[in-house]
Amino acid sequence: MSQRIFIRGALLALPLLAAPLAALACACGCGVFDVSTAAMLPGRSGGMLFLEEDFIDQNRNYSGSSRAPAADNEDKQVRTWMTTIGGNYSFSPSWNVAVKLPFWQRHFVTTDEDTGDVVGFDHGALGDVRIAATWSGLSADHSTGLVIGLKLPTGDYTYANFDRDTEIGTGTTDTLLGIWHQGNLSVAWRLNWFAQAQWQRALAERDGYRPGNDLNVALGGYYEGSGFGNGVKLVPMLQLIFSSRGRDGGDAGKPDETGYTRTLLAPGLEVRLGSWKAYADVALPVQQHYNGNQLAAPALYKLILSRSF
Repeated sequence: MSQRIFIRGALLALPLLAAPLAALACACGCGVFDVSTAAMLPGRSGGMLFLEEDFIDQNRNYSGSSRAPAADNEDKQVRTWMTTIGGNYSFSPSWNVAVKLPFWQRHFVTTDEDTGDVVGFDHGALGDVRIAATWSGLSADHSTGLVIGLKLPTGDYTYANFDRDTEIGTGTTDTLLGIWHQGNLSVAWRLNWFAQAQWQRALAERDGYRPGNDLNVALGGYYEGSGFGNGVKLVPMLQLIFSSRGRDGGDAGKPDETGYTRTLLAPGLEVRLGSWKAYADVALPVQQHYNGNQLAAPALYKLILSRSF
């Protein structure tokens, strides 16, 4: 199998950035897509370019910790494809700068307030660009680092057929703060672990809307993997991810119908071939609690392809 065929056929992915960054729009709780594997963490000079595909289909109504009748929620489905291109550059083992440019395609099914009919809308647009810097000088071996950045209000938040919490962009400038650590579980068994936390907070509301604060925490482990004669290396991994989102604020916010806590189990696989890396995972909810009635997804999917230089 040629390198080109392998790369095209591989399950995409590798965590992007030298740092975890925060969510874009609110309805899907998509900040969870920004916690990924230890491969995102800095430790070498040079750069990386990547292409990421994320998918979430929210089609189940939840109230509290239980499924609720679909009739209790005017919204019926929020299905989102997220395509992101970006890159990061490490000026040294201690400093890294990263940028993400997302494009979202969203399908929204809801109940028309005037007729009571169920209607669907489709909209695609640029999302909120994120820029962040990572400093890994907290420890001599660069195994611990801090992240600081901004989410910019570049995403469309004015599409007439979407509510503010389902718009592709939030319209707000948000601060991004994070911390991470990585280490060895067993050198002999080639087992490693990592932990990371990321927090997002809007600086101010925009046109009567302020997204709730968003916290995502991940704990993961991975086996350094087995190599093959053709240079391919497989790295299986497993993550436990906790997400907490506060209630939205402002006159256009819906505090009674926003905010949640959620715990996800995400098995994944990384494929390495020279300067190319591919990663894929499926995140499955094992605990979730939603305020009011909200749409939840049975699974969240991530695929990323990257190349280091």
